Amino acid sequence: MKTSPPPWLTKAAIKIALVVMGAILLWNAMGALFPLLMVVMTALFISLAIEPPVDWLVRKGWKRGLATGTVMLALGLVVVGSTAAFGNMFVNQMIGLVEQIPEMYEQTAQWLADRFGLDLPTQNDALQQLAATWGAQLAKNAWAVGTQVFAGLISALGLVLLVFYISAQGPKLRATICSPLPPEHQRVVLRIWATAQEKTAGYISSRVILAVINSAATFICLTILGVRYALPLALFCGVVSQFVPTVGTYIGGAGPVLFALLEAPVKGLVVLIFIIAYQQIENLVLAPKLTSKTMEINPAVAFVSVIALGTLMGPIGALLSLPLVATCQAVVSTYLHRYELVEDVLLPRSKEDDEADGEPEPPAPKAKAQAE
Repeated sequence: MKTSPPPWLTKAAIKIALVVMGAILLWNAMGALFPLLMVVMTALFISLAIEPPVDWLVRKGWKRGLATGTVMLALGLVVVGSTAAFGNMFVNQMIGLVEQIPEMYEQTAQWLADRFGLDLPTQNDALQQLAATWGAQLAKNAWAVGTQVFAGLISALGLVLLVFYISAQGPKLRATICSPLPPEHQRVVLRIWATAQEKTAGYISSRVILAVINSAATFICLTILGVRYALPLALFCGVVSQFVPTVGTYIGGAGPVLFALLEAPVKGLVVLIFIIAYQQIENLVLAPKLTSKTMEINPAVAFVSVIALGTLMGPIGALLSLPLVATCQAVVSTYLHRYELVEDVLLPRSKEDDEADGEPEPPAPKAKAQAE
């Protein structure tokens, strides 16, 4: 006997098919809009970082648009001024560094041949191969390169305008977001916004201070040792070690160590010892004092967040991961109820327990005589 399917099966199949099609379309749309999403997130990150000085100027009586433009202009002047202050020395040393690349190549080739018997191509052969390979690719992709440069300029201009509008229209933007929500939800949104602003500003300020200290200390060490190109190597070490999460310390320190090692093995060893010692001082003394109130993140959580967001969103995701995780952690700790911990060997001991262990135990109360 032939049985017919239940009447709800057809409707369920249609709904499932529509949901799957909608998910596919949404996924494709997110992929197409991913560059725009990165620009928006970067603009939001920068606007949150500059909002404290903008709010300070507004409280002094400035109009918000003028305050935002002034802060952005001051930030640009600081960048241009810093570049101009070190520009001449930096460019001269970079030119000298480029001029020394052939000599360094010959020294490296000779060292590999003597130690391991490896024969690298001669300098002329390497340059000819490089020119033939890159020249052909550059000729083929000249239009694509020009298009990417133009697109990059447009994206940079759009980023600047978006940062200005988000910061200048900050109160109105928050009002637009909060107006459809009930009062209790509005308070939650505003609390999250304030926490994100605090964590982002604290992250940027602490990273800049640590980068300056790192660059200055590295520059002094390289200058004392007489390592060439001390300024660009010190700036590279300071900036990369602070603004490239997790692995930036190793990448930033590799440059000075490598160049010092090529000049003399003893210099390379001394620079390596300095990098390791400075990182210990930074991790144990400087960083805790600067980030204790802004970026209290478990190292394992920070590492996983950098890897995860870096995989999903690229370098921008890795850069934004720490302030984003710090904001989420602060919000969760605000609204999450915490209980008193039980006593267990797997949990850390409190100071009261440690102090109690050092004191003699009080005498046990005498048992009362039982009534006859």
